[in-house]
This record gives sequence, C-alpha cells and structure tokens, in this order.
Amino acid sequence: MSIEDRAKAFAKNVEGKVQEAVGEVTGDPKDKAEGKAKQAESQVRHTTENIKDEVKKTLE
Repeated sequence: MSIEDRAKAFAKNVEGKVQEAVGEVTGDPKDKAEGKAKQAESQVRHTTENIKDEVKKTLE
C-alpha cells in the first residue's frame, strides 16, 4: 500500500469518527450513520491494499 493510499484511508477514518461524534452530540442519526460508513470504507481500503501487498510479495 502506498503511503498516499494509507494517508487517504487514515484521513477517511478520522473524518468518519469526527462525523459520528458530531452526530452523537447533536443527536443526528444521519451523521452518525454516515460517520460509521466512512469508517467502514476506510477499513475496506486498508484491507484491499493489504491484500494487494500480500499478492505482490507472493509473486516476487
């Protein structure tokens, strides 16, 4: 996983956590749900890139 991809995934995770927290404080279920979705997207990105890294290692 490139450093740029890791940074983007990390930023998406932080963005999701902040949005979820704002939703919690304001009582807005939409913000909470969108925040959780962004965190899930971040996890998928990390997993995908980790799989790519493992495939590359296997092929070397």
